[in-house]
Amino acid sequence: MPPDAKILIVDDHEDTLYALESALAPLGYHLTRATSGDDALKEVLRGQIGLLLLDVHMPGVSGLDVVRYMRGVEQTHLIPIILVTGFGPDNELTSTAYHLGVADLVMKPIDPWALRTKVRYLYESHQRYQSLDREVRELRALVKEQAPTA
Repeated sequence: MPPDAKILIVDDHEDTLYALESALAPLGYHLTRATSGDDALKEVLRGQIGLLLLDVHMPGVSGLDVVRYMRGVEQTHLIPIILVTGFGPDNELTSTAYHLGVADLVMKPIDPWALRTKVRYLYESHQRYQSLDREVRELRALVKEQAPTA
């Protein structure tokens, strides 16, 4: 993941997108948006996404459908995802979300300070992981190049 990776905010309500963008703007990260699960998947598959903030309930492709797909694709299976729901605590949703590997599940209305803290931590942790992973691959390639051939 490049250092300019974007945070993708996905919701089918324009007012929610605006509120989430406003809450995250102080972090200074590059934000992008999608208004459907289909659009979110297209954006994620283009690459350059470092974190996904994803509404659970959307018409058509739901947030959980997006997560299921992403977890099955190698290039997207490690991208941190925060699910957002306005339907209150739901044990089945919580269980399913965490079983799918969602990093966090937040309820609306969202506390902007708490959201920024979670996003900063997950985004920066993922960037550090990606950087270390690149370094390990480079070192392995170097060792392989320098290994004597039989």
